[in-house]
Amino acid sequence: MDSKTESKIMTLIAQTVESAPKVASEVLAETQKGLGFIPNMYGLMANNPALLDAYTKSYKTFRENSGFTPQEQEIIFLSVAYENECTYCVAAHSFIADKMSKVPVEITDAIRAGNEVEGKLGALSRFSRIMVEKRGNVSEEEISDFLEAGYSQEHILGVVAGIGVKTFSNYFNHIANTPVDPAFSSREWSK
Repeated sequence: MDSKTESKIMTLIAQTVESAPKVASEVLAETQKGLGFIPNMYGLMANNPALLDAYTKSYKTFRENSGFTPQEQEIIFLSVAYENECTYCVAAHSFIADKMSKVPVEITDAIRAGNEVEGKLGALSRFSRIMVEKRGNVSEEEISDFLEAGYSQEHILGVVAGIGVKTFSNYFNHIANTPVDPAFSSREWSK
């Protein structure tokens, strides 16, 4: 059986504010307060407080300190999730990109289809995808193309941070088989 079609052995139970260990419970309570719901991924990640805490802290740090606009952040997250074939994160970040960060739907649809995007955002998407595909072993030419599009060396490091954040969630969602939340279901995706 192909590894993508095998049933998952892990059967995690989503934790709640009441059932989760202390550190995870605090993260879930804060998330519930901020979003109005606890995403399935968070409830399932709460089975290991270190994972949930590390993910949410790195996510927040990336959002606040990466040097990218909210639109650029979504381009990175969506491009990385596409390369890692994470159905949950592609759906979630398509929704966030479209509804909250105001990324044009044509751009999110192109990334979701594996198509090229033009301009500076296209260079960001390409570079993010190449970084994942080549596990950071990019060529001087690929770095030069990214810099010529208007980004800096600090942005290269920001892409690394974004990949790290999405690696937490993408790998987790693969093994947990996280169901897409109703809030994100309008942007469900599969490769």
